[in-house]
Amino acid sequence: MRVYNEKKLRIKMNWVKSEKIDKVGLVTLNHENSLNPLSAGFVEAIYLTCKKFDEDEDINCIVLTGSNKAFAAGADLKEMLPLSFAEISETRYIEKNWSYFSYIQKPLIAAVRGFALGGGCELAMACDFILASDNAKFGQPEINVGAIPGAGGSQRMPRFIGKSKAMYAILTGDMIDANDAEKCGLVAKVFSNENFDEEVLKVANKIASKSTALARLAKETVNVSYETTLNEGLRAERAIFMSTFSLEDHKEGMEAFSEKRKPNWKNK
Repeated sequence: MRVYNEKKLRIKMNWVKSEKIDKVGLVTLNHENSLNPLSAGFVEAIYLTCKKFDEDEDINCIVLTGSNKAFAAGADLKEMLPLSFAEISETRYIEKNWSYFSYIQKPLIAAVRGFALGGGCELAMACDFILASDNAKFGQPEINVGAIPGAGGSQRMPRFIGKSKAMYAILTGDMIDANDAEKCGLVAKVFSNENFDEEVLKVANKIASKSTALARLAKETVNVSYETTLNEGLRAERAIFMSTFSLEDHKEGMEAFSEKRKPNWKNK
């Protein structure tokens, strides 16, 4: 049996472009194939780039985007095809890097143009929310190639759009266009492709202008609601809400509001 040695994974950092725009960290999937096929090394490079911005004190919000043709049109099937059950299990092929995006503490936006299919749709759903151009198409077409979603598609999609629509999408492999994706809650907002970059940056800059300390806590409370029961979520929300009273930014925000001025966030 061929041993799948994860040390041989090539971290394709040259396939990921990063740029600072004021307090926004822009991460662009820039594979030599404009469909951005997601190999293990490519996903690792994407995560490491996002993690670097997450640890950068000058960055308050992260945007993850792709090419004009595709955010990412799926996993790299050429890489996956030779793998056995033992190899994909022993190397933690899916869980090692795909699951790490949920550890990013700063707001992480998926900005989707073109195709976000299979692993690409799963990567977009692993972000905090999705902004889409009007030419975007989403889907989990794994059933068409002898597979099922394996990086969160069958778990996140029902939470976003409900069991019935998710079951339909996963069992048929049909794509969901941008307008339908917005209607069913998969996408937060749709913008015209012509003005997409400008509109995404407006949203990202608005978020980046807030207190990073409060943004992290706000993100945590929403994620708790997504992952637990209502009663557990309410208890967590109360505890996190009370913890904001220990922040300098809590006092600054309250004082700025009462004094009718913009707050001067300390991010602590």
